[in-house]
Amino acid sequence: MDGTLLNSKSQVTARNAEALREARSRGVNIVIATGKARPAVIDALSMADLSGRTGIVSESSPGVFLQGLLVYGMEGREIYKRNLDEEVCREALLYSLEHKIPLVAFSQDHCYSMYDHPLVDSLHYIYHEPKAKIVSSIDQLLGTAQIQKVLFLETPEGISSALRLYWAKTIEGRAHVVQAQPDMLELVPPATSKGNGVKILLDHLSISPDEVMAIGDGENDIEMLQLASLGVALANGSEKTKAVANVIGATNDEDGVAQAIYEYAF
Repeated sequence: MDGTLLNSKSQVTARNAEALREARSRGVNIVIATGKARPAVIDALSMADLSGRTGIVSESSPGVFLQGLLVYGMEGREIYKRNLDEEVCREALLYSLEHKIPLVAFSQDHCYSMYDHPLVDSLHYIYHEPKAKIVSSIDQLLGTAQIQKVLFLETPEGISSALRLYWAKTIEGRAHVVQAQPDMLELVPPATSKGNGVKILLDHLSISPDEVMAIGDGENDIEMLQLASLGVALANGSEKTKAVANVIGATNDEDGVAQAIYEYAF
């Protein structure tokens, strides 16, 4: 989604929407695999009339969400869910409070935070994520919700110079870090990847990876591109992602998804 199907304004361009509709009309199955929560995807694609039962995503369609931690199969039924270790959640929430670095915890279709902050609001208003519910205590949050991942919001410099190194060392063996955006750092369970989520869904649908084209841009797309028969990395993607791709496409601001569909899917 972000950096791939969505352009730098977090919108689906008309050409990308047209390509997706044409692919569906030709019998191509389209599945979203993303770090986002399902409601965020439905909201973002509704602006291009691509959500709902006649679109490419709905509460009744297959999909891979929250970096592969939530997978929905036929009729939108949950077939896989994995939660972040509770102690890792607690440590991250305490760190957020002590260091005043905003953090959002994701629990299926809901988001939670310990305090209001413009960056927390930006996840909803810019990135379409569910509006975060503010909770009064860590115990209240952990007592009422199962957390799949947490996400820190910080400057790219703050993440690269301190936050990523600190958390990679602190949670080693218990969880790992994922960075899909320069100003966001996620903590997820060990061995989490969109690729794993896609593999679970393909097995559920009895589809071989040999029949799959995957398009992505971020480090969190690497395993998915490696799994697919054809992995397309957009030109705006990370160097690590482009290094494993079979093909480098146009950027997300140049309708890279549409170009890949028209060139390779038909």
